[in-house]
Parts: sequence; C-alpha cells; structure tokens
Amino acid sequence: MKIIILGAGRVGSSLAEHLAREDVGITVVDMRPEILHELQDRLDIRTVQGRGSHPNILEQAGAADADMIIAVTNSDETNMVACQVAYTLFHTPRKIARVRATEYLTYPKLFMQEAMPIDELISPELLVKQYIQRLIEHPGALQVLDFADGKVQLVAVRAYYGGPLVGHELRTLEEHVPGIQVRVAAIFRKGRAIVPDGHTVIEPDDEVFFVASEKNIERVTGELRALDKPYRRIILAGGGNIGMHLARSLESRFQVKVIERDPRRAKYLSEVLQKTIVLEGDAADEELLVEENVEYTDVFCALTNDDEANILSAMLAKRLGARKVMSLINRPSYVDLVESSLVDIAISPQQVTIGRLLTQVRRGDVVAVHSLRRGAAEALEAVAHGDRHTSKVVGRRVEEIPLPPGTTIDAIVRGDEVIIAHHDTVIEPNDHVIMFLMDKRHIADVERLFQVGIMFI
Repeated sequence: MKIIILGAGRVGSSLAEHLAREDVGITVVDMRPEILHELQDRLDIRTVQGRGSHPNILEQAGAADADMIIAVTNSDETNMVACQVAYTLFHTPRKIARVRATEYLTYPKLFMQEAMPIDELISPELLVKQYIQRLIEHPGALQVLDFADGKVQLVAVRAYYGGPLVGHELRTLEEHVPGIQVRVAAIFRKGRAIVPDGHTVIEPDDEVFFVASEKNIERVTGELRALDKPYRRIILAGGGNIGMHLARSLESRFQVKVIERDPRRAKYLSEVLQKTIVLEGDAADEELLVEENVEYTDVFCALTNDDEANILSAMLAKRLGARKVMSLINRPSYVDLVESSLVDIAISPQQVTIGRLLTQVRRGDVVAVHSLRRGAAEALEAVAHGDRHTSKVVGRRVEEIPLPPGTTIDAIVRGDEVIIAHHDTVIEPNDHVIMFLMDKRHIADVERLFQVGIMFI
C-alpha cells in the first residue's frame, strides 16, 4: 500500500511514525525542510518539500499510483483542494482530509463526490470532544472507547485497594457480577503487558482493560475500585473549539463553567452557549480558581493550545481540591511524565485522531481502530466475511483461530446481539469482531486473518 501524508505537523508525523513500522510505503509532504529531514533521519520514508495542494508536488510525491492521500496540514483549504486535485488529475482511490472549521462541517453536501471529493473527513476537535465527554460520563475510567456504534465499549480502569475484585483471580469475576457479560481483554502492570487468564490475580495499580456493553460499565468498574460518585460540576479551562463543543454537549446535564482569557472569545462564547457560565480570565490564576469554588469541582479540564499552561492550571486545580483533573497534551513526551504527577488523565489529541485515521488504512473490513498505550497497543473492530473455505475465521471457534501472540478476541456483535467471546464461540459471516492487540507489530497478521481469499489453504 502506498500512502501520501500531506502535512508533517504533530498528527502527520505521528501517523507516519505509526505506519512506518508496518508494511506501508509512506511519502510525507511539507513546506518545512527541517521537519522533513528530521523525519527522514528517524523513519524509513520518502519526503517531498512543497505545498501539498499543488499538482506538481503531488505528482512528485507519487499521487499517480498512490492508494490513499491523507491531508492533515494546518489549513482546511489546502487539505480540501489537495483532495480535489488528487481526484481530478490522479484518480487517487481514497482521499482523507482534516477539516476543523465548523463553518465547513455544518454543510455535509460540500463533501459529496460530485462536489468536494473527500471520502473521509477528520475533525480532531470533535474527536477529542467525544473522547473527553465519554470520560466525564463514566467516572473512574481512564479510557472509554466505542465499538459497533456504541453497542460495546472497551474501558480502561486503574485497580485500587478496596475494589472487591482486587486480590482475586479473574475466574471469580462471574461470581462478583452475576448475569453480566464482561471480559478482561488486557492488564498492564508497571508498564508490562499481561495476557489474562482465569488464574490471573488483579493487583492494586493494575491498568485493566475490559469489554462490556455500556449499561454494565459502572457495575464492572465498581469491582476494580471504589465507585466514583457521578460528576456534576465541570470547569473547562479554554474556550477554543474543543472547549466550546464540549460545553455545548454537557451544559444540559452538568453545571459547566468555561474560563477563557481572550475577551472577544469569551464574549462570543457567552452568546452561543445557553446554560454555561463563561468567565474571562486566566485558568492558572489561583485567586480566580478559589473564587469559583474549584475545591467543589468534580472535573477540571485544561483545553488550551498551550501544553505548559494546561499542565500548570490542572496541577493547580488539583492542589486546590478539584476531584479529577484532565489536561490536553500535544507533546507525546509530556504524557507519561504528566500522568505520573498531579494530573489524573493526560489526553493526547494525536492518539485520538490517529485511531480514526488507522481505520482507513487497515486492510480487510476494519471499521474501528483505537491506538492505545502511546501507540504500542491497538484495539480494533473487524467484520468477518466469507465462509469456512474462504476465510480463516468464519465457521471456526475462537480457540481454532491462529491469533498472533498477545492478541485476544474479546467480543462479537451479531446484529443487535453482543456476545462476549469464549474459547468455544463460533464466528459467523458478518460478525463484528472486537480484538485487543498488546503488540501492534502483529497487526499485519490480524489483517490477513480477516481477508477473504478465493481459496483457503
């Protein structure tokens, strides 16, 4: 597969780094030679300097025989024009564009094939908004990821002393939550991956990934840690696109405040938000946070474009008594550092966005991908096609499928039915299969399992 990535910013560079580990030919286009040189020194990729929307630059990048163009420059207009040029001049089969401006996104007819031929729109702000919203809706979770249109969710929880299941073997889980379909997909202990079995004992501070339907998440979470009370009071530091969209989604169910330092932006927010209280000021101002009763806040979420400002304001809010603090962190090197200090959850926009992009890149009928553990692990949803003669998975029990090391099949969605996978579960045609890969280096092996052949040997 040949892929052209337009834009070597944080998303483009992170995507190139992910795909360079796989059997994919990558060409990165950017205006900045120093960024391209740095990428070429680290990764086995091609680079082309120039503006990605110019036909001659796309031609140099190999658009004539590329399978896909992913336009993730900082300019919506450049991304859209690049896809139009790729379609018109080079007939590129698949075109993906990052579009941020709400003014474009609210007119979906713009992106139909006969208008602006973009096959998939990526809006990082909306993806991050949805990610944070799920965390707020599920207190105590470190990650909440949707599969099969929300019928199944993969949830990460840190196990604490006092959780009823902590200190017990996993085979006792059914006794703890009788009648509930749940499967522990993976455990990370002190950074090391553990493939769980019935005799695995949950220890305090384990990061536990489990699969369940949304209605059962709270019950299972309560077995791993003391159950958090539902959140009510939310403070969002930063009223950019993410803060605005998040406040709009939450304000009907939560008490929401937004702190925005730009007077004009604060005035605009006060006009477009219905129930949210908008405060003009600096979220790192201790006096302002005390005045706004931050000690009674359930969630403080720092969402500005400045990593350092986000970290400082979140740490200050935590010190002043905020129950849970989250911080948007763009620099990957900061994420682990920050989560080991006073910030409860560090949110990487690149990781959230890359999952959506990887869905388009994966071979076979892959409909959802989530990048986990800073890109080392992956969870995905693939659709099984064919029959026992043409497929390596259809008509076979889970225990018969030659899964790569560290890979588990955790759930199957069959129509509206959610089936938690066991060793004797048989996969049928059109099943949506949810899997966890502790080592994403085996992704090509998983892709091959779900590809249908004319004849199967």
